[in-house]
Amino acid sequence: MKTAIRRMGNSHGIIIPKPLLAELGVGPDDPVDIRVKKGRIVIEPIKKQPRASWARESKAIHAAGEDKLTWLEFPGDDDKGQTR
Repeated sequence: MKTAIRRMGNSHGIIIPKPLLAELGVGPDDPVDIRVKKGRIVIEPIKKQPRASWARESKAIHAAGEDKLTWLEFPGDDDKGQTR
């Protein structure tokens, strides 16, 4: 697939066709790593770390006092007040 280098403000760039982005598994605003390797430009998606922010977010939830039990109207087998 041929394309041309275009002026974009004070920089230059290329338009990457949607099928190529789909093949990479990236879309608008997704982070990518770009580098030159052996005279070629290499663009790779930055893999998101699943659950990377869970520890930080759960500490914030606890600090805000939002970590209390909910759904008390649905007791489990070990809960007091069981109605079976």
